[in-house]
Parts: sequence; C-alpha cells; structure tokens
Amino acid sequence: MARVGLAGPVRVARWADAALGPGSDAATADGKATLSDATAARAAADLGLSTRQIRADWDTARLAGLVEVHGDSARPGWRLRAWDRDDSAVLRGWVALFDAWSLACPEPADHEPAAVAEVVSAMPQVLSFLQLSAGPVPVEQLLDLLEQRVTELRTERCEVTYAPGVPAPLAAPDDAPADAPLAPLLDWAVRALASVGALTHGDGHATLTPLGSWAVWVKLEQICVAAQSPAGNIEQSAEDMLRGCAQLRP
Repeated sequence: MARVGLAGPVRVARWADAALGPGSDAATADGKATLSDATAARAAADLGLSTRQIRADWDTARLAGLVEVHGDSARPGWRLRAWDRDDSAVLRGWVALFDAWSLACPEPADHEPAAVAEVVSAMPQVLSFLQLSAGPVPVEQLLDLLEQRVTELRTERCEVTYAPGVPAPLAAPDDAPADAPLAPLLDWAVRALASVGALTHGDGHATLTPLGSWAVWVKLEQICVAAQSPAGNIEQSAEDMLRGCAQLRP
C-alpha cells in the first residue's frame, strides 16, 4: 500500500534526480523547496502530468524524504536510493509522510494558528480511538472526542504553577482560540490524513486504512514499551496494556 500510495512522488523524485542534479538548471525558485514555474512545466511535459499534480507529488516526495533540496539543486534521499530493494525504506518514507500530515494539506486560512496547533496536538488521541474502534466511526463522535482533548490541553496550560512573585498571565481575550469552532478544523485534519493515505472518510464516518491502522498501532506499542521502562514505572507487558486499551471507550 505504501508503494502504491507513493508511486507518483517516487516518479517525480526520480525525474528530479535525473534532471535536476548538481550542475543542471535550477530546480527550485529562489533557493526554496518549491518548484519554479519553469521546472514544474518541464517536469509536466516530460512526465505527461499537469503542473498541479507535479507540484503536489513534489511536496509529498519532500515530506516522505524521497528528495532533499539544497539551495537551487535537488538530490535523492536515501529512501529513494533504497526504494526498490528495501521495504523498510518504503515504510519509513510513508511514516515520515504520516507524521507530517498537517503539512500535506493547507490549513484553514480563517483560523488562528493557535487553534490549529491545538487540533494537531489533539489528533493523536483521535487516531488512537479510530485504531481501537477497528471500524467506521461517526465524525460527530470524533468531534466530541476532539473537543474533550482540546479542553484538556487548555486546562493543563491553565494549571501551570508560577513562582512566588511571578504574576500569572492575563486572561485570554474573548476572541481567543478557545471560542473557535473545531468542526472545520476536524474536517481539515480528516482531509489531510486522507490525503496521505492514513484514513478514508465519507457518509459522515471515518475509518483508518490498514496502513494507517498499522502506523497508529506501532506508535501505541512504542508508548507501552516506554511505559514499561524504569522511568515509566509500569509493570505490565506491552501486549496486556494494548489489549486493555482496546476495551476502553471514551
């Protein structure tokens, strides 16, 4: 699934390797990671794609670590070099894309950056619930969970202890992100996660793909393993902890 999902970005990355290596024409505009208009048009002509698709695949290739941009030139990342012979390189590339899901789809322009950051911080819990549910989940239920988690994050910030003599920060203004509706931001997060292949959505429900479910399971397992360490101070096996978590509901 990871190979299929990243086939387009791999194709563009290999084109960039051949056409935009050191000594060739500039790959990017003003030394940035975005393709210049001329380069995007050239790639579109060579690969028979639209410039919009070229730019989308280029951005995905960068997020997955398939290409590395240095100044005005691009070079292949190690994952692209190992793509055909190493399945772990493919999975690592997809996980890198999954971790960068919030960059895969432009965030809503009419929302405060602080509100967007809160939703990004809260989404791991939403993804964990999707994984443990093992099936379609109503978006309304995800919204309720997201609102609960964002409220918890805001409460944790308010519980910070200040040293004696240090005044607490002023109360947030009425237009603070606390009043921002979360439904549009959840919709953005779901679309962004769908764009990287982590979930599917439709008819008011969202479901993790097998690849997305695997990625979330691995992260949950890593948390459980860390919790078993002396620092975690939990004396249960990771498998028992995961099975216990699987029976929980909000």
